[in-house]
Amino acid sequence: MKSAYDDLRNVVELPAEVRRVVSIVPSLTESIAVTHPAEIVGATDWCTHPADLDVVRVRGTKNPDLERIRALAPDVVVANAEENRAADLDALRSSGIAVWVTAPTTVPESLDSLGRMLSAIIGGEPQWLHDARAVWSTPYDGMRRRAVIPIWRRPWMALGRDTFAGDLLSRIGIDNVLVDSSERYPRIDPDALPNYDLAVLPDEPYPFSPDDGPEAFTQPARCVSGRHLTWYGPSLVEARDLLSGQLS
Repeated sequence: MKSAYDDLRNVVELPAEVRRVVSIVPSLTESIAVTHPAEIVGATDWCTHPADLDVVRVRGTKNPDLERIRALAPDVVVANAEENRAADLDALRSSGIAVWVTAPTTVPESLDSLGRMLSAIIGGEPQWLHDARAVWSTPYDGMRRRAVIPIWRRPWMALGRDTFAGDLLSRIGIDNVLVDSSERYPRIDPDALPNYDLAVLPDEPYPFSPDDGPEAFTQPARCVSGRHLTWYGPSLVEARDLLSGQLS
Protein backbone atom coordinates (compact mmCIF):
# COMPACT_ATOMS: atom_id res chain seq x y z
CA MET A 1 0.00 0.00 0.00
CA LYS A 2 0.98 3.65 -0.46
CA SER A 3 -0.39 6.82 1.08
CA ALA A 4 -0.94 10.22 -0.55
CA TYR A 5 -2.84 13.43 0.19
CA ASP A 6 -5.73 14.60 -1.99
CA ASP A 7 -6.71 18.28 -2.42
CA LEU A 8 -8.62 18.30 0.89
CA ARG A 9 -5.54 16.97 2.69
CA ASN A 10 -7.25 13.66 3.29
CA VAL A 11 -4.89 10.70 3.48
CA VAL A 12 -5.80 8.28 0.68
CA GLU A 13 -4.53 4.71 0.98
CA LEU A 14 -3.87 3.15 -2.42
CA PRO A 15 -2.50 -0.22 -3.53
CA ALA A 16 1.07 -0.17 -4.80
CA GLU A 17 -0.35 -0.60 -8.32
CA VAL A 18 -3.73 0.97 -9.02
CA ARG A 19 -5.65 -1.06 -11.59
CA ARG A 20 -9.32 -0.18 -11.13
CA VAL A 21 -10.59 3.41 -11.04
CA VAL A 22 -14.16 4.71 -10.97
CA SER A 23 -14.50 8.39 -11.86
CA ILE A 24 -17.57 10.41 -10.97
CA VAL A 25 -16.28 13.65 -12.54
CA PRO A 26 -16.24 14.02 -16.35
CA SER A 27 -12.99 15.99 -16.53
CA LEU A 28 -11.18 13.48 -14.29
CA THR A 29 -12.55 10.61 -16.36
CA GLU A 30 -11.01 12.17 -19.45
CA SER A 31 -7.74 12.87 -17.63
CA ILE A 32 -7.28 9.24 -16.61
CA ALA A 33 -8.76 7.63 -19.73
CA VAL A 34 -6.52 9.63 -22.06
CA THR A 35 -3.50 8.79 -19.92
CA HIS A 36 -4.11 5.16 -18.94
CA PRO A 37 -7.44 3.90 -20.34
CA ALA A 38 -7.16 0.38 -18.96
CA GLU A 39 -7.57 1.70 -15.40
CA ILE A 40 -11.03 3.23 -15.86
CA VAL A 41 -13.75 0.66 -15.06
CA GLY A 42 -16.66 2.98 -14.25
CA ALA A 43 -17.79 6.55 -15.01
CA THR A 44 -20.89 8.73 -14.89
CA ASP A 45 -23.45 9.04 -17.66
CA TRP A 46 -22.09 12.57 -18.24
CA CYS A 47 -18.52 11.39 -18.92
CA THR A 48 -18.50 12.01 -22.67
CA HIS A 49 -14.75 12.14 -23.32
CA PRO A 50 -12.93 10.30 -24.76
CA ALA A 51 -15.70 9.62 -27.28
CA ASP A 52 -14.89 5.90 -27.39
CA LEU A 53 -15.02 5.41 -23.61
CA ASP A 54 -16.58 1.99 -22.97
CA VAL A 55 -17.03 1.43 -19.24
CA VAL A 56 -19.81 0.67 -16.75
CA ARG A 57 -21.97 3.76 -16.20
CA VAL A 58 -22.82 4.72 -12.62
CA ARG A 59 -25.47 7.46 -13.14
CA GLY A 60 -24.63 11.12 -12.43
CA THR A 61 -22.30 13.25 -10.36
CA LYS A 62 -25.04 14.19 -7.87
CA ASN A 63 -26.75 10.79 -7.73
CA PRO A 64 -24.11 8.10 -8.32
CA ASP A 65 -25.21 4.48 -8.09
CA LEU A 66 -23.25 3.56 -4.98
CA GLU A 67 -24.13 -0.13 -5.15
CA ARG A 68 -22.90 -0.37 -8.72
CA ILE A 69 -19.69 1.42 -7.76
CA ARG A 70 -19.14 -0.99 -4.87
CA ALA A 71 -19.74 -3.95 -7.19
CA LEU A 72 -16.97 -2.70 -9.47
CA ALA A 73 -14.51 -3.10 -6.56
CA PRO A 74 -12.44 -0.04 -7.46
CA ASP A 75 -9.01 0.62 -6.00
CA VAL A 76 -10.03 4.27 -5.85
CA VAL A 77 -12.94 6.56 -6.75
CA VAL A 78 -11.93 9.99 -8.04
CA ALA A 79 -14.31 12.84 -7.19
CA ASN A 80 -14.57 16.62 -6.84
CA ALA A 81 -15.54 18.62 -3.77
CA GLU A 82 -17.96 20.80 -5.73
CA GLU A 83 -19.45 18.36 -8.22
CA ASN A 84 -20.04 15.44 -5.85
CA ARG A 85 -21.99 15.23 -2.59
CA ALA A 86 -19.98 14.71 0.59
CA ALA A 87 -22.59 12.20 1.81
CA ASP A 88 -21.99 9.94 -1.20
CA LEU A 89 -18.21 10.11 -0.76
CA ASP A 90 -18.50 9.32 2.95
CA ALA A 91 -20.73 6.34 2.14
CA LEU A 92 -18.08 4.98 -0.23
CA ARG A 93 -15.35 5.46 2.37
CA SER A 94 -17.51 3.65 4.91
CA SER A 95 -17.56 0.70 2.51
CA GLY A 96 -13.77 0.59 2.60
CA ILE A 97 -13.28 2.27 -0.79
CA ALA A 98 -10.51 4.83 -1.19
CA VAL A 99 -11.80 8.22 -2.42
CA TRP A 100 -9.58 10.91 -3.99
CA VAL A 101 -11.13 14.40 -3.97
CA THR A 102 -10.00 17.33 -6.11
CA ALA A 103 -10.87 20.96 -5.32
CA PRO A 104 -9.04 23.46 -7.57
CA THR A 105 -10.39 26.99 -8.02
CA THR A 106 -7.65 28.36 -10.31
CA VAL A 107 -5.80 27.13 -13.39
CA PRO A 108 -2.47 26.67 -11.54
CA GLU A 109 -4.26 24.80 -8.75
CA SER A 110 -5.91 22.53 -11.33
CA LEU A 111 -2.57 21.68 -12.96
CA ASP A 112 -0.99 20.89 -9.59
CA SER A 113 -4.08 18.93 -8.52
CA LEU A 114 -3.98 16.82 -11.66
CA GLY A 115 -0.27 16.25 -11.18
CA ARG A 116 -0.76 14.92 -7.64
CA MET A 117 -3.71 12.74 -8.59
CA LEU A 118 -2.13 11.22 -11.68
CA SER A 119 1.21 10.70 -9.96
CA ALA A 120 -0.54 8.81 -7.16
CA ILE A 121 -2.71 6.73 -9.51
CA ILE A 122 -0.51 6.09 -12.56
CA GLY A 123 2.93 6.91 -11.15
CA GLY A 124 3.79 10.11 -13.03
CA GLU A 125 2.63 13.10 -15.06
CA PRO A 126 1.59 12.52 -18.70
CA GLN A 127 2.89 14.59 -21.61
CA TRP A 128 -0.43 16.40 -22.06
CA LEU A 129 -0.13 17.81 -18.54
CA HIS A 130 3.36 19.14 -19.28
CA ASP A 131 1.93 20.67 -22.46
CA ALA A 132 -0.90 22.31 -20.51
CA ARG A 133 1.55 23.81 -18.02
CA ALA A 134 3.49 25.31 -20.92
CA VAL A 135 0.33 26.72 -22.55
CA TRP A 136 -0.74 28.53 -19.38
CA SER A 137 2.70 29.69 -18.25
CA THR A 138 2.68 32.89 -20.34
CA PRO A 139 0.79 35.82 -18.74
CA TYR A 140 -1.85 37.61 -20.79
CA ASP A 141 -0.86 41.16 -21.76
CA GLY A 142 -3.59 42.28 -24.17
CA MET A 143 -6.80 44.30 -23.93
CA ARG A 144 -9.10 43.42 -21.03
CA ARG A 145 -12.90 43.20 -21.09
CA ARG A 146 -15.55 42.88 -18.39
CA ALA A 147 -18.02 40.02 -18.71
CA VAL A 148 -20.97 38.33 -17.09
CA ILE A 149 -20.75 34.53 -17.35
CA PRO A 150 -24.15 32.84 -16.94
CA ILE A 151 -24.23 29.12 -16.20
CA TRP A 152 -28.01 28.62 -15.94
CA ARG A 153 -31.34 30.22 -16.73
CA ARG A 154 -34.78 29.72 -15.17
CA PRO A 155 -33.49 30.92 -12.76
CA TRP A 156 -30.58 32.90 -14.12
CA MET A 157 -27.30 32.09 -12.36
CA ALA A 158 -23.75 33.16 -13.15
CA LEU A 159 -20.15 32.72 -12.06
CA GLY A 160 -19.33 34.61 -8.87
CA ARG A 161 -16.31 34.46 -6.61
CA ASP A 162 -13.56 31.83 -6.45
CA THR A 163 -14.36 29.73 -9.52
CA PHE A 164 -12.02 27.82 -11.79
CA ALA A 165 -13.79 29.10 -14.92
CA GLY A 166 -13.61 32.69 -13.72
CA ASP A 167 -9.88 32.37 -13.09
CA LEU A 168 -9.35 30.78 -16.51
CA LEU A 169 -11.17 33.64 -18.24
CA SER A 170 -9.11 36.21 -16.34
CA ARG A 171 -6.00 34.61 -17.84
CA ILE A 172 -7.22 35.39 -21.36
CA GLY A 173 -8.30 38.95 -20.64
CA ILE A 174 -11.90 38.46 -19.53
CA ASP A 175 -12.72 39.83 -16.06
CA ASN A 176 -15.83 38.56 -14.28
CA VAL A 177 -17.98 41.52 -13.17
CA LEU A 178 -19.38 39.39 -10.35
CA VAL A 179 -16.02 38.25 -8.98
CA ASP A 180 -16.66 40.08 -5.69
CA SER A 181 -20.03 38.43 -5.14
CA SER A 182 -20.61 36.83 -1.74
CA GLU A 183 -21.65 33.66 -3.57
CA ARG A 184 -19.82 31.44 -6.00
CA TYR A 185 -22.88 31.07 -8.24
CA PRO A 186 -25.24 33.98 -7.54
CA ARG A 187 -28.67 34.42 -9.07
CA ILE A 188 -28.77 37.36 -11.47
CA ASP A 189 -31.21 39.60 -13.28
CA PRO A 190 -29.92 40.22 -16.83
CA ASP A 191 -31.57 43.67 -16.69
CA ALA A 192 -29.79 44.70 -13.48
CA LEU A 193 -26.09 43.90 -13.94
CA PRO A 194 -22.94 45.95 -13.32
CA ASN A 195 -21.44 47.53 -16.43
CA TYR A 196 -20.06 44.82 -18.69
CA ASP A 197 -18.67 44.47 -22.21
CA LEU A 198 -19.95 41.05 -23.15
CA ALA A 199 -21.82 37.97 -21.98
CA VAL A 200 -19.95 34.65 -22.12
CA LEU A 201 -22.39 31.77 -22.66
CA PRO A 202 -20.96 28.24 -22.23
CA ASP A 203 -22.89 25.26 -23.62
CA GLU A 204 -22.81 23.50 -20.25
CA PRO A 205 -24.12 23.04 -17.62
CA TYR A 206 -26.97 24.94 -19.29
CA PRO A 207 -26.91 24.40 -23.07
CA PHE A 208 -26.70 28.04 -24.14
CA SER A 209 -26.68 28.49 -27.91
CA PRO A 210 -26.99 31.34 -30.44
CA ASP A 211 -30.79 30.85 -30.25
CA ASP A 212 -31.03 30.49 -26.47
CA GLY A 213 -29.38 33.10 -24.28
CA PRO A 214 -27.89 36.02 -26.26
CA GLU A 215 -31.27 37.70 -26.62
CA ALA A 216 -31.41 38.34 -22.86
CA PHE A 217 -28.40 40.66 -22.80
CA THR A 218 -27.92 44.24 -23.94
CA GLN A 219 -24.22 43.76 -24.71
CA PRO A 220 -22.72 41.36 -27.27
CA ALA A 221 -22.87 37.68 -26.30
CA ARG A 222 -20.41 34.95 -27.28
CA CYS A 223 -21.20 31.23 -27.12
CA VAL A 224 -18.22 29.12 -26.00
CA SER A 225 -17.29 25.52 -25.29
CA GLY A 226 -18.32 24.64 -21.74
CA ARG A 227 -15.90 21.74 -21.68
CA HIS A 228 -12.96 24.02 -22.41
CA LEU A 229 -14.15 26.63 -19.92
CA THR A 230 -15.05 24.42 -16.96
CA TRP A 231 -13.16 21.12 -17.33
CA TYR A 232 -9.61 20.71 -16.06
CA GLY A 233 -7.78 17.95 -17.88
CA PRO A 234 -6.47 17.37 -21.42
CA SER A 235 -8.85 20.09 -22.68
CA LEU A 236 -6.58 22.67 -21.02
CA VAL A 237 -4.00 22.11 -23.75
CA GLU A 238 -6.26 23.68 -26.38
CA ALA A 239 -8.59 25.74 -24.18
CA ARG A 240 -6.54 28.95 -24.26
CA ASP A 241 -6.43 29.24 -28.05
CA LEU A 242 -9.96 27.91 -28.61
CA LEU A 243 -11.68 30.18 -26.08
CA SER A 244 -9.62 33.20 -27.14
CA GLY A 245 -10.83 32.61 -30.70
CA GLN A 246 -14.46 32.15 -29.65
CA LEU A 247 -14.31 35.37 -27.62
CA SER A 248 -12.45 37.50 -30.16
